[in-house]
Amino acid sequence: MAERPGSRHRSLYKLMGSPPWKEAFRQGCLERMRNSRDRLLSKYRQAGGSMSGGAQNTLLVQEVMEEEWNALQSVESCPQAWAQLEEPMDLAVLEEIQQELIDQEQSIISEYEKSLQFDEQCLSVMLAEWEANPLICPVCTKYNLRVASGLVVCQCGLYIQSHSPEMTEQKLRACLEDSVNEHSAHCPHTPEFSVTEGTEEKSCLLMSCLACDTWAVIL
Repeated sequence: MAERPGSRHRSLYKLMGSPPWKEAFRQGCLERMRNSRDRLLSKYRQAGGSMSGGAQNTLLVQEVMEEEWNALQSVESCPQAWAQLEEPMDLAVLEEIQQELIDQEQSIISEYEKSLQFDEQCLSVMLAEWEANPLICPVCTKYNLRVASGLVVCQCGLYIQSHSPEMTEQKLRACLEDSVNEHSAHCPHTPEFSVTEGTEEKSCLLMSCLACDTWAVIL
C-alpha cells in the first residue's frame, strides 16, 4: 500500500519529543546545509539564478531535513521513548527548524549574489579603463591591442607570443613609449612598426626608421 503524502512527515514529527533530540536534529540540519553550499549553488545556477515564490521554492531545505532524519534513524541507540509530545507541538518545532534552514539557504545565496555583483563591478571598471585609454596597435594604428597571458593580438592580424609570459598591456605600453621617446631624442622622423620572424620561428614586433637607418626589437 502506497504511503500517503505527509505520513512520513507525521512519523517524523511524532518522534521529536525530547529537547536533546530536537536540538540534535536542528544542529545536524544546519551543519548539513553549511556543508552543502556547493550543491545548493549548483541547483541555484541550474534554476537560472531565480527563486521566485519564497519558501515554497526552496532549493535544498527539504532534502537536507530528510537526509538528516534518515541519518538519525540509522543510529541504533535512537530511543523511541523520546516520542512523547503531541503532534501540534512537533509540527511547530519542525516548522521552526525549517525556517532556520530557509534563512540559512537564502543567506548563502545572497552571499553568492553579492560576490557575483562584485566581480561584475570589477570587470566593468576594467573595461571602462580600457575603453578610456586603449592601447592602439602600432602596426595598423587603427585597432586596439589585446594582451593576455603573454599573447599580443590585434584585429588587423598581428599575433605575437611574448617572450615574457608576464607581459601585460601596461608593460607593453611603457615599452613602446620608451622606444619611441628614445628614438625621438636623436631623430625627428616617426618610426614604423612591423611584425617579423624572430628566433625560434617566433614573431617579433620591430620598430624601424628609414630616415636614420635604425631598428629595435620591441617585443
